[in-house]
Amino acid sequence: MSNLTLPSSADFSEDQKAYLTGFFSGVMNRDKVPFLGQLADGRFTHEQGAGVTENVHGTPLEDLCREERVKHEKHGLDSYDTILANADSGEFPKDGDIFRYKFHGLFYVTPAEESIMLRCRVAGGALDGRQFRALANITRDLGNGFLDMTTRANVQVRGILPAGAPEVLMRLSEAGLTSQGAGADNIRNITASPTTGFDPGELIDVLPYARSLHHYILKNRDLYGLPRKFNVAYDSGGAVSVCADTNDIGFQAVRVGANDLGVEPGVYFRMQLCGITGHKQFASDSGVLLTPAETLPVAAALIRMFIENGDRTNRNKARLKYLVDDWGIPKSLEETQKKLAFTLRKFPLELCEVPTPKVKHGHLGIHPQADGRFYIGILMPVGRITVEQAHALADIAEKYGNGDLRLTVWQNAIIPNLREEDLEAVKAAILACGLAWSATSVSGGLVACTGNKGCKYASADTKGHALKLGSYLEQTVSLDQPVNIHLTGCPHSCAQHYIGDIGMIAVKVKTANGDTVEGYNIVLGGGTDDTRRIAREIWKSLPYEEIPPLLESLLKVYLATRQDNETFNTFANRHSVEDLKALLGTALPS
Repeated sequence: MSNLTLPSSADFSEDQKAYLTGFFSGVMNRDKVPFLGQLADGRFTHEQGAGVTENVHGTPLEDLCREERVKHEKHGLDSYDTILANADSGEFPKDGDIFRYKFHGLFYVTPAEESIMLRCRVAGGALDGRQFRALANITRDLGNGFLDMTTRANVQVRGILPAGAPEVLMRLSEAGLTSQGAGADNIRNITASPTTGFDPGELIDVLPYARSLHHYILKNRDLYGLPRKFNVAYDSGGAVSVCADTNDIGFQAVRVGANDLGVEPGVYFRMQLCGITGHKQFASDSGVLLTPAETLPVAAALIRMFIENGDRTNRNKARLKYLVDDWGIPKSLEETQKKLAFTLRKFPLELCEVPTPKVKHGHLGIHPQADGRFYIGILMPVGRITVEQAHALADIAEKYGNGDLRLTVWQNAIIPNLREEDLEAVKAAILACGLAWSATSVSGGLVACTGNKGCKYASADTKGHALKLGSYLEQTVSLDQPVNIHLTGCPHSCAQHYIGDIGMIAVKVKTANGDTVEGYNIVLGGGTDDTRRIAREIWKSLPYEEIPPLLESLLKVYLATRQDNETFNTFANRHSVEDLKALLGTALPS
């Protein structure tokens, strides 16, 4: 083998030398990544130095709360491989993956139960018989045999084991449903008036807007991992409440008549902001009037404004409410405006026509539609039904309607598009499957969260207590007006106890002999929409066993002393806390 003689630099031309210099410089630096840093004030730089800090939307990593660190380490949507691995090994998620699972709508509910709960998304609460039947089959094959309707018009399946989690997600997708983003710091199920599209009194069909926002969220990765959860609702102006004023954004349909402000008469939406009734606050009117088409880009802009500026250091101050409390609505709208290609329209609320009052318990019973057909609201006691009942409702919807069902924020379902001549057969079919279509004034207004049988935060068996309480009161009190009773297990207030005529929040109670039992604080006089009120606390730390006779006495006093057939909401708010206690006698708990 001959020796290889390397040329000297003198053997290369100037062009060759320049080329080789660049070539070897590239070789030497090919494993280096150009530097990109961000300063504490959010500005970007190419220079490494003491002022550069890794951060999330301007918050340094060392200041992030635990959940934000979990999200930063690995995006929740990227945890499907972990779900598959845990299914193969039969293990439940651990550590940060417990939180990441929620991005897929999967909740490990230990220590309440060693299982996983699925929460799906149902855009606007609208689905069909095929999908409802698919959900029933999922819980039959992989869950505990029950479906739970929620206060965001969607469905939960409980009792899932790790091995079944991927199958649940696949079967949900094959049914045209999803659970993506249904938990953790994400935008929750987009709700809409449950009778929209067929309500005779509504101003506009809002389901197309709820569905569009639902799919927009699913397709945009940057809309995941907010500082905290976020709720959006569309109210069509119809008869049945969607509790829009309890949402971070509530779009309320209104009609605008002739005016001198240059706004064309027609149907618009008022944008309400920062409803969070667990923190005793309804959404406030922002002063902004939007065309229906404008609601989508405004929601997209406002949510991103929140993503960039919300608190990521303190979970207790991370909701939109606290950013707006700090900034005020004018600055919040100004920052949102920067992300919009059109100008937000200010318009006085008093120049909008007053919305039609809601029909309390209009989500139950038989009601006429705008097209001459009828819908029927079905009572599902505290939102729980069996597989067989779900199949029966799907059959009814397909046989007598057009297959559609609507879920409501009151934990029940509506079957629309029924012919008058079929109503008797529909009522009989509902009764035959063990459900009711015409509720008493007590059972029709019972709302309960999961409780401690399936949630680690709850301090009492809210669903069990609600059923017992409803049965007791129906046997002892005859009401002629609807009364809502909401039982929630913890301060998260999933059952929204502060908007109930009677609200109950679970607490642990020490008895005289030192035992700890399940009990409740009781608030009275809550309401939403045209009766909006945050209920006032009347009694604290009552053992559950004392509550049924107490509420029996309360409702009997209401019936005996009310004025002009007034509602319980009006009755409760007409009296002071002291007067309400006095009406029931000093011997009762204080």
